[in-house]
Amino acid sequence: MLETTTSAIRPPDEAAMAAARELHGRLTKPAGSLGLLENLSVRLAGLAGACPPPVPEPAAVAIFAGDHGVHAQGVTPWPQEVTAQMIGNFLAGGAVVNAFARQAGASVTVVDVGVAHPLPAPASDLGAPRLIDASVRRGTRDLSVTAALTRDEALAAILTGVRVADELIDAGAGILLTGDMGIGNTTPAAALIAAFTGVDPLDSTGRGTGVDDATYAHKVAVVRAALARHKPDPADPLGVLAAVGGLEHAALAGLILGAAARRTPVLLDGVIAVSAALAAAAFAPDAVAAMVAGHRSAEPGATVALRHLGLDPLIDLGLRLGEGTGALLALPVVTGAVRVLHEVATFDSAGVAEK
Repeated sequence: MLETTTSAIRPPDEAAMAAARELHGRLTKPAGSLGLLENLSVRLAGLAGACPPPVPEPAAVAIFAGDHGVHAQGVTPWPQEVTAQMIGNFLAGGAVVNAFARQAGASVTVVDVGVAHPLPAPASDLGAPRLIDASVRRGTRDLSVTAALTRDEALAAILTGVRVADELIDAGAGILLTGDMGIGNTTPAAALIAAFTGVDPLDSTGRGTGVDDATYAHKVAVVRAALARHKPDPADPLGVLAAVGGLEHAALAGLILGAAARRTPVLLDGVIAVSAALAAAAFAPDAVAAMVAGHRSAEPGATVALRHLGLDPLIDLGLRLGEGTGALLALPVVTGAVRVLHEVATFDSAGVAEK
């Protein structure tokens, strides 16, 4: 299934992109006056193979959740039980992601790919987020001691992401948004970013939920030691995910690949999402055409990953929450970029003189 998915990912349509650039030149505005929005709409035309591209709606957020064996190394002060507790909060509609999703009119789907503790029963309200049980194992192994996952486990999580992408798109979603939940998941994200980009762990590792200086130094050392132990090869993305990744990271990579294969844009959230995006790009470089960087996370590794992917973030608000919150805030920007091509008059049609 993974090979079928990656083989379906194609480069952007150059003719559609050229048509979008030409159309922008005829719209009632100075050329280039919308800055990054013009580039974004051109990219989305190339992804869709049409000018103008479809308006990216409705939106669907997929929150992949998992726990991490490296939690035992004290890389975060938060107890691991919080992962399951926050899923209960998602399902009850009480998290920040729920508030932003309601504002944006986006659906929310929570996917358990490896939560260590028992989950609460999903809400019976038809309007509540739904929960998909796709658990591969109850948390990863400790990446500082051994490989976090077997290759088969990493592959199972990737394929879960592909299936969720297909399901959401088949249900009518015009754009997918990445979400994540997992106490300790910025540690594997830092390891993934360092492995795929070659930067020093000091440059890929951030403070996550806000650790003190001593814990931060320890966290960097844990990432550095894990990379030295496993020596992950960026040319083998499955092996990298297995060695130092998380189940939610692997599933997010699958979601991105699934969206790219269906020529559907995927709006990336923060550092967890962009670390997964690096893996997706290693599997299929043309998958980058489907990626839109929602925001620049305060985590330093996010900037490293975005630079490596060649993506410009749409907003920069110092966010470091995860859940899909930054992607949801950026969603109106993406929609607006496409609506310009659909709805703005040309100089000829509006009777406006050009310079």
